[in-house]
Amino acid sequence: MDPESSIEHRVYARVGLLGNPSDVYFGKTISFSLGNFWATVLLQPSDDLLINPHPKHDLVQFSSLDNLVNRLESEGYYGGVRLLMSICKVFYKHCKENNIELHKRNFTLSYDTNIPRQTGLSGSSAIVCAALNCLLDFYKVRHFIKVEIRPSLILSAEKELGIVAGLQDRVAQVYGGLVYMDFAKEHMDKFGHGIYKPMDIDLLPPLHLIYAENPSDSGKVHSTVRQRWLAGDKFIISSMEEVAELGLQGQSAILEKDYPKLANLMNRNFDLRRSMFGDDALGALNIEMVEVARRVGAASKFTGSGGAVVVFCPNGAPQVELLEEACKKAGFVIVPVKVVPSYLKEDDLKSNGCRKF
Repeated sequence: MDPESSIEHRVYARVGLLGNPSDVYFGKTISFSLGNFWATVLLQPSDDLLINPHPKHDLVQFSSLDNLVNRLESEGYYGGVRLLMSICKVFYKHCKENNIELHKRNFTLSYDTNIPRQTGLSGSSAIVCAALNCLLDFYKVRHFIKVEIRPSLILSAEKELGIVAGLQDRVAQVYGGLVYMDFAKEHMDKFGHGIYKPMDIDLLPPLHLIYAENPSDSGKVHSTVRQRWLAGDKFIISSMEEVAELGLQGQSAILEKDYPKLANLMNRNFDLRRSMFGDDALGALNIEMVEVARRVGAASKFTGSGGAVVVFCPNGAPQVELLEEACKKAGFVIVPVKVVPSYLKEDDLKSNGCRKF
């Protein structure tokens, strides 16, 4: 195996800073790449096309029936192999439908990840995104598949597997860095993607991440928000519109470095989510992660659908110390957020009509 012909891509976890979950409802959001955690995919040329199972995440050998059941209850049925297979299928079909010619050489795909499970940090889409990047380079078709189209391919691969999600996470992971996204219905209907505007990561204040190492209560009740929105529920529609507006206001607050306003917007975002989804659907553990931060005066909200919380301490280091103490008592992990700049080349962004704000 020639190591020089191997292709490896790393894709980071993402944090939904404002506007989520309005991305599924033609809203506006702001997300960033979380440098603390990532997934990598390695593509190596080979005689046959192989998808290598991960020694930890794709287990098929267990010490006992108890061990198997416990594993399934804590980790679920599937690892990353299905994700890799699905993006291969979606990529192939997209290329065929768009007359993008692919060479006939084969490859072996393998993956690794340190993104904590069930934390709402987009661990699955990180694997899919990294695999897509490998395929783009292996087949040398990166210039044929526009940057703004790639998140839709990643989402399609996940939807094939029954994963319910929106575009926000995939946009954040394709673009990297800090991105403002507008999913206006007219634009989505016309072009099949939103308007994505990269922003300068240095505009962000210091942030922290809180998560539980062994999440046990991620909400036991299925949410009816989607059904109510489709049925025209006025409360859900107006609340989701307000959540979207927080994304737009957040863009201005970040550009102006108005951090007190950013803190208020983060808190309001969670309050609106809570009023729409209800405590039973959100889960007691998730709510406590938000509350532990609020009790020391920090702003906090979910990073995604629950499992982890992004926190801003407007009063600086003394407040951070109080928060670290409170998290330790509550049994939560707290880490300073590392924001990763975009790894797209300037030519990528230019060719897609993007400019940095």
